[in-house]
Amino acid sequence: MRSLFRAMLASVACLYLANPALAQTAEDPQETAQPAMLVADRVFITPERQLIAEGNVEAFQGDMRLRAQKITFDRQTGKLEIEGPIRIDQGGRATILADAAEMDKGLQNGLLRGARMVFDQQLQLAALQMTRVGGRYTQLYKTSVTSCHVCDDGKPPLWQIRARKVIHDQLEQQLYFEGAQFRVLDVPVFYFPAIRLPDPNLKRATGFLIPSIRTTSQLGTGIKVPYFFRLGDNKDLTVSPYISAKTKTLDLRYRQAFRRGRIEIEGAYTRDDLIPGEDRGYVFAWGQFDLRNDYKFSFEVQTVSDNGYLADYGLPEYDRLQTEIALTRVKRDTAFRIGFIHYETLRDSENEDEIPSDVFDLNYEKRFFPTAIGGEVRLAFDGHGHQRTSTADVIGRDVARATIDAEWLRSWTFASGLRADWKMGVAVDDYRVWNDSNYNSDTLRTAPRAALTLRYPTVYRGAGGTHYLEPIAQIGWSDVSGAALPNDESNFVEYDQGNLLALSRFPAPDQREEGTRAVFGLNWAHYSNKGWQAYATVGQVFRSTADPRFSKTSGLGGTASDLLLAGQVLLPQGLGLTARGLLDGSLNFSKVEVRGSWSDNRTNVSGTYLWLGRDPAENRTLAVSEFWFDGAYKVNPNWTASANIRYDIEDSRATRAGVGFIYQNECVSVNISVNRRYTSSTSVEPSTDFGFTIALSGFAVESGNKEYRRTCSKT
Repeated sequence: MRSLFRAMLASVACLYLANPALAQTAEDPQETAQPAMLVADRVFITPERQLIAEGNVEAFQGDMRLRAQKITFDRQTGKLEIEGPIRIDQGGRATILADAAEMDKGLQNGLLRGARMVFDQQLQLAALQMTRVGGRYTQLYKTSVTSCHVCDDGKPPLWQIRARKVIHDQLEQQLYFEGAQFRVLDVPVFYFPAIRLPDPNLKRATGFLIPSIRTTSQLGTGIKVPYFFRLGDNKDLTVSPYISAKTKTLDLRYRQAFRRGRIEIEGAYTRDDLIPGEDRGYVFAWGQFDLRNDYKFSFEVQTVSDNGYLADYGLPEYDRLQTEIALTRVKRDTAFRIGFIHYETLRDSENEDEIPSDVFDLNYEKRFFPTAIGGEVRLAFDGHGHQRTSTADVIGRDVARATIDAEWLRSWTFASGLRADWKMGVAVDDYRVWNDSNYNSDTLRTAPRAALTLRYPTVYRGAGGTHYLEPIAQIGWSDVSGAALPNDESNFVEYDQGNLLALSRFPAPDQREEGTRAVFGLNWAHYSNKGWQAYATVGQVFRSTADPRFSKTSGLGGTASDLLLAGQVLLPQGLGLTARGLLDGSLNFSKVEVRGSWSDNRTNVSGTYLWLGRDPAENRTLAVSEFWFDGAYKVNPNWTASANIRYDIEDSRATRAGVGFIYQNECVSVNISVNRRYTSSTSVEPSTDFGFTIALSGFAVESGNKEYRRTCSKT
């Protein structure tokens, strides 16, 4: 009954407050304002024709909602006198709290006393007096602005902005400050005659971003102050001057989104004391576009002035830069890709003229499902070419090839559970070689192949969980007829679970395995009822004749390969462990890789150990033995500590190391880091990098830490 009575009173109040001459809104003069609607526990009209609402009063005007203890409406003047505590919600954008107010019936204009404006339940503006004008502007006088938790004990917040006047433009979503002071623990630090800051609800606005201080052993102490330009709804530009005692750098980043794609360009121009008198810098760009008929176009550009620039300025330390354009189309039964790549080496040990710097690739594959023979037929064309800048004999070798490949795949599953997979095919390669007298200039070769694979998967469900066991056996054959070809693409062979059953484990078609081979393997998995999982793979390859093209540590040399061992354990407590290795006949490992990670509510750590044996064929004159570690620990809701290290066990020294600390509460975030790079070359010196960033929460979308808010101390 009470809700029904309130609804009836709301209807009466709505009719009473409605103005026959509907006013126009300030945001859109073409649209008329809706009449206000009023509900309360008690509503009555005085002899002076004043409408008075008392007890749990709520008033609505469009997306505005007002709550108060008492509202008095004078129909003759059209004014509302409101007694608090008052709460005004503006469509989820902001909340206004006040002690008392005088407003018009549309809640668009008025005066509020003892008012506070709160954005996103975080940034609050407290003022002695607040005035609303036209439903668009809110003016606050003698205002304190902060996103810190404010206690009733009179102690100042961690930081605040005191201003003589603040204007909030609801349409443009901007805050304009006049006579502003930035204070830390109520101590004035900076004074701004006028300053503009974005409304926290504004996702993109022109203005300064978070500055950072960086100190390095090579560049000294410097500051970077980014400035963001909003060029439109779909594009922006960020300009970041970086100035220190030894460098003057201008960083740029441009982004633009299109209806069917996007691009991003970043770069920097530098004049520093590391290479005096020379212009330094870099440009990275990428983009992708969706074209008609399911085609996709993409590009990537990477170029830098010198080999040491990226390391000197804390950018990603690539050893080779890649510039690429590509056009692709992938559908259910067809795949097409054409691309061009230009490589730029940053390795001091490499000569740019003697590496394949320009690479062209063309790939097309289509599959059919013929009913006459069953299974699946795949037809493919692969075109490739690469060239070196040098034209000298041998070291300036250029290569082009075209490959046509046809393959038939079919599988059978028998009643016993045995599965048989059959594949057979043939590839025809046409090779052209220039600037190398050791090889024919034109070579045509054919490579037929066939393989039969048998699998017998079994499942056992016990009290502790489910076991899955799959023995695998394969017999395969392939042959290559034609002259020998240079090995430019298959210098590094990786032997793992992914190519255990491949008929050629070389990464590219310029080299192919030959002869008869047999593969035996075993897959095992366990799914525990308690939530943990484990996986393991064991495999070995046997061949009729040894292939001398496989390097010492590839694991595929001789007539019997190394034993492939791989496994993984996943625990519900957040622990994961993955390991892979190659075990030779002498029970020695030629390659070992172990990765582990663990995470919970407070800890997140990961690590990797890698060991590779000495192998001159893979340009490795010394064994590689090193580990990486990266971790973070949440000490308490405010403090997080992190550390990382890369340690070369073979040389008994660290190559990289760093520590960091982050302090964050509801109104401030501080990031402190120290990183050291120990490695050096002719273009890169060892360096230490100190970083410091402080950010005030509340003036950006999704800023701040709402998970933890400090509590006020009790006396």
